[in-house]
Amino acid sequence: QVQLVESGGGLVQPGGSLRLSCESSGFTLDYNAYAMGWFRQAPGKEREAVSCITKGDGATYYADSVKGRFTISRDNAKNTVYLQMNSLKPEDTGVYYCAASRLHAPWREYEYDYWGQGTQVTVSS
Repeated sequence: QVQLVESGGGLVQPGGSLRLSCESSGFTLDYNAYAMGWFRQAPGKEREAVSCITKGDGATYYADSVKGRFTISRDNAKNTVYLQMNSLKPEDTGVYYCAASRLHAPWREYEYDYWGQGTQVTVSS
């Protein structure tokens, strides 16, 4: 079955950096046939989209709140998507989820087909 496994979360001070990884397995199609996204959910809040990288051309999209600080990338040979997070702020705290979609440039939760279990990111001094 399809599995998405996130890693790289942890505790970091404000202004610090983390790199999240999400390795996928079990897809019936080639990994590059899926767009990949990152979402996050802060305590007491709804899950929100953070970033997306499209299938094929690898175009990238970001939420306004992370633009210029976060970078999404993918390594199709390793079936892995990354989220490099720099200049982290306390408001970046939450559980970060990766997701996969057969659509080209998905953004909303319902547009994604597969989800990981999440990794905790805590930004605090």
